[in-house]
Amino acid sequence: MIESSGATAMGGRVRMTVIDAPSGLLDELGEELDRLERLWSRFLPDSELSRLNAAGADGLRVDGATVELIQAMQSGYVETFGAFDPTLLPTLVSAGYSESMVHPGRTSAAPRGSAPGGNPADIEISDRWVRLPQGMTLDAGGIGKGLAADLLALRAGERGASGALIEIGGDLVASGTGPVDGAWTIGIEDPDDSSTHLDIIRISSGAVATSGTRRRAWSVDGETRHHLLDPGTLMPARTGLATATVIAGTGARAEVLTKAAFVPPPEGFLEWLPTRNAAGLVITTSGELRTTLNWRDYR
Repeated sequence: MIESSGATAMGGRVRMTVIDAPSGLLDELGEELDRLERLWSRFLPDSELSRLNAAGADGLRVDGATVELIQAMQSGYVETFGAFDPTLLPTLVSAGYSESMVHPGRTSAAPRGSAPGGNPADIEISDRWVRLPQGMTLDAGGIGKGLAADLLALRAGERGASGALIEIGGDLVASGTGPVDGAWTIGIEDPDDSSTHLDIIRISSGAVATSGTRRRAWSVDGETRHHLLDPGTLMPARTGLATATVIAGTGARAEVLTKAAFVPPPEGFLEWLPTRNAAGLVITTSGELRTTLNWRDYR
């Protein structure tokens, strides 16, 4: 039996589908997603990540899921040579992205004395006690959505579901056995028209993540800005790409790899992805669609 539920969390649409699941599993997964958002949201001043950012040298004892999040951030920074940088919260706030686009009235601020940059490898983790380097803050952002989907898909399998597809804010994680010949069918949306699919892929397990410059955008003094920052310039990235979609083994890693498309120059991104055991598709601002050679393996 296939069951689905929908909601809004982590700044976007949530859709959870499970197959042959025990009674109440979708409610359980929804409760866990709410818990993860309360741990990681920068728009909740009492979230664990907000309190960690404010803790300074004292550090904070955190949930095991938060340790996983920080470790994924550290790995992502290294793998992308800093293209994925989770320390840019002060710049995002100062650039105008201080209010939630889903929950108006929820705002975030960077602690006094914080500054963008620094190496996440310098974060101290001892068991579940975490200390950030002086002035460093963390923003869960897209990697939080990807990791949350990973954790929910894992829990669905542990609770007995034969298959699960978890979508959080456009990031999808598939596990177990899908409904069509054991696989899941996923549409790649047109960034200008969410009702239109530019391509259709199939995955039996793994993750698909998309990052883009169109949806989380705002205007300051007539200038349009977006949330994908170039760590080198601390300005919204200008690469000629509207979206980048990556297929990888986990949601957290797929999210991380998309960020490499938005650090100039973008040339070489589609050649680099297969060397990371991933596949990708990009859509330019003029509407041109380009893919890695191994993308066809998922059609």
